[in-house]
Amino acid sequence: MTIGAGPRGPGVLVIEPMGNAGRFLVEAADRLGLRLYAATHEDVHDGYPGWLRSALAGVCATDLADTSRALEDMDAFCRHHAVAGVAACFELFTPLAALLAQRLGLPGNDPLLAGAARNKILMGEAFAAAGIPAPRWAVVHDVAGAHQVARSHELGWPLVVKPAEQGGSWGVSVVDGPDRLASAVAAAQQYTYAYPHGLKLDSRALVQEYIPGEEYSCETVVADGVAYPLPVVRKDTTEGRYRIETGHTCPSGLAPPLARRVQHTAARAALAVGVRNGIAHTEVKIPPGTRTPYVIETGARLPGDNLCEIIEAATGVSEAVAYLQAVLGRVPDTAPSATGAAAIRFLLPRRGGVLRQVFIPQTPGTHSELHLRPGDAVPEPADSACRIGHVVACAETVDRARDLADQVAARSRVEVS
Repeated sequence: MTIGAGPRGPGVLVIEPMGNAGRFLVEAADRLGLRLYAATHEDVHDGYPGWLRSALAGVCATDLADTSRALEDMDAFCRHHAVAGVAACFELFTPLAALLAQRLGLPGNDPLLAGAARNKILMGEAFAAAGIPAPRWAVVHDVAGAHQVARSHELGWPLVVKPAEQGGSWGVSVVDGPDRLASAVAAAQQYTYAYPHGLKLDSRALVQEYIPGEEYSCETVVADGVAYPLPVVRKDTTEGRYRIETGHTCPSGLAPPLARRVQHTAARAALAVGVRNGIAHTEVKIPPGTRTPYVIETGARLPGDNLCEIIEAATGVSEAVAYLQAVLGRVPDTAPSATGAAAIRFLLPRRGGVLRQVFIPQTPGTHSELHLRPGDAVPEPADSACRIGHVVACAETVDRARDLADQVAARSRVEVS
């Protein structure tokens, strides 16, 4: 079924543009003069914000949880509207995007490998096959299996427990002893379906070796199998059981040779999970005293956390533009045109409850945005869903951008009752 179809012409179908990356794709399509179409569920489309509705040339309403039906509906839609490229915002739909691109004869990722960008078990197997440095891991079906892995002492302590399929740090925890394994496995296995689309998830859990060290991320655009590395970003997280991202900074502050090594490793990870015409967001850790980036995971999608904004503010590179160019079979624009710095800091609550008040000071060189409003429910601080808002700082140097963002975040007040 088609809702509000726009005029015919070349364009890109985005499989579910709802999400953090959606607005960057809208801006990128406008810059490139493209029509942007969406594939989504009819009830999900009903909840789209006005800016997204008005930006779309048309909508293919289907059931994205039903692969066969979705492919039939999207195939007919794309042929009717002369769609020239297929993109996805959520990593859970990246295998579906690969299948659709193959069916239409459009540039896309390898459908045989695309599941590895969604499922962390397949991802670990793909990394091992490609010889990519990554944490050791084991698959568990229940708490008994997790205890068996822990008793083997092969992975050591602490251990990372995570869902086979999920994002946003949901269900991920770091445990330092066997007494916390039961709750960690329960948290990892609580997600059996991804909402609002009702997509069935792999309910198995991974028990993974903990890699110490600083965290970084790096996107890789791939066009016709050729990898184009994007800037490395430093990531900050909370400590303890839940490692929630508290901020990002671009550039990373790494020495150029090590930054290039991170980019090379991220590119290998992207190719290992089948990215051939698209983008991959890869997260790595570098253990103290080493120069080896360990790949924690990679997703065949644009990054969340407003990283598109941070990277463009610092380097002039629009990752969303490069992504759309790749899915259209074009050479992506990835050359930096600026040499500044940018940082983002997220405002986190001390506990869950009801948001009563938020104060973020207005400071030159920064801007802020609220994710939640007074009166909204605030989830317990266990994953990225608890964020109240964020602050972005732009400056000439990395240290100045980080200091500005940290100062504003420190002076902000969040009241939860």
